[in-house]
Amino acid sequence: MDPLLDYHLAQTRRQFFGQVGLRAGSIALASMLGREFASAAPAAGMVHPPMLGLPNFAPKAKRLIYLHMNGAPSQLDLWDYKPQLQPYFDKDLPESVRNGQRITTMTSGQARLAVAPSMFKFQQHGQSGTWVSELLPHTAKIVDELALVKTVHTSAINHDPACTFVMTGSEVPGKASIGSWLAYGLGSESNDLPAFVVFTPSFPPESAAQALFTRMWSSGFLPTKYTGVALRGQGDPVLYVKNPPGVNSGDRRTMLNALNRLNEINHERIGDPEIQTRIAQYEMAFRMQASVPELTDLSKESKATLEMYGEDVNRPGSFTHSAILARRLIERGTRVVQILHRGWDQHNGLPKHLRNQVKDTDQACAALVMDLKQRGLLNDTLVVWGGEFGRTVYSQGTLTQDNYGRDHHPRNFCMWMAGGGVKPGTVWGETDDFSYNIVKDPVHINDLNATILHLMGIDHSRFSFKFQGLDQRLTGVEEHHLVKGILA
Repeated sequence: MDPLLDYHLAQTRRQFFGQVGLRAGSIALASMLGREFASAAPAAGMVHPPMLGLPNFAPKAKRLIYLHMNGAPSQLDLWDYKPQLQPYFDKDLPESVRNGQRITTMTSGQARLAVAPSMFKFQQHGQSGTWVSELLPHTAKIVDELALVKTVHTSAINHDPACTFVMTGSEVPGKASIGSWLAYGLGSESNDLPAFVVFTPSFPPESAAQALFTRMWSSGFLPTKYTGVALRGQGDPVLYVKNPPGVNSGDRRTMLNALNRLNEINHERIGDPEIQTRIAQYEMAFRMQASVPELTDLSKESKATLEMYGEDVNRPGSFTHSAILARRLIERGTRVVQILHRGWDQHNGLPKHLRNQVKDTDQACAALVMDLKQRGLLNDTLVVWGGEFGRTVYSQGTLTQDNYGRDHHPRNFCMWMAGGGVKPGTVWGETDDFSYNIVKDPVHINDLNATILHLMGIDHSRFSFKFQGLDQRLTGVEEHHLVKGILA
């Protein structure tokens, strides 16, 4: 017995023609839409064309630079000023503040949760009067360019799922990263460089560095050609980017043409889309043999620009060197650049190690924003800075006047955005007196991702990819909203 066959045999004449009419109408509509979209097709010859129909509306930002401080910067010691905490030094965190919320096993066994106010001084800066820690003297000078969000929150309490959540919108591995989503949807203006580039720079040697997983820049279920291309900090930025002795560019082109023809034959026979990815990757590798050496040559940068970034600007593999290359990449048409700086996991010895981390990044972050502004690029380039969660107000381990550690805290943390479409000089959201709970304007990490997509001209609720029977989205299936208060 075949239920589907029985259904069709039992159909009346009226039912048959009614369904055929509906299907014929949908075919005609698809044909009409096809002609409409064809007129808006991307220019011929684009290596990274956008999807038809994207962007959904005029974007405020055309490019994204994402500065991820891996390990979770302490919001209490950098951005979330809490002067009223001083009288609570070494007193137990009130149960009315914690309210039974879960904490990690690293501090759940402590006899006490002793409050550790920040030992660093804060001052107001800029016309916005934003409170900034003394640890960030360079970023303090650009606060009027920033939109500081103090109430970002996540459900993940450990690094790996939290980092996965920040970059892919889900704690579950296997999803596409935000850079891959943007490369897939918007493509790139460059034919000679990847649409999505990743840097994993060096960090202070004494730092406690969490591992970085490729899922943070992976394409997940999207075609693999949208995976971020990681440029190396030491030696050649890309392995084997140079031709071996005795092989010139013409020889390489001839070899590649022959290989592409063989791959095309294989694709016609099998139909595996990954073969097309392989062809595109070989072609991009050939183009990068010329474009990457020019990209990394800083000899034509002005002395003033190099000094603005700092002394590490000419040290390949440093955060500073990665920052100036990020600007050079987006100048050349790359859509997304991601810099992942490790070492921000300070469970003990926070004052010393946080100083080192900030010294490694503060000047370069500020210089990147100012460099973009001076070149007229900040108006349509979005810069995002942040970690995967925050740190606790109570100390992990021994607490003294000049030393303490902080555990993981997913309930609230700080991130900032600058550039295309962001309202400069904004501070959004408020936390309680202990920087433990949000009291005003909470921002889920996927609210922030929805806002990033919006600024890039994409409606997050309409941007999906069919996988395993589901319409997958960066912002997931739950309802999320734009952070309208930081939009210009």
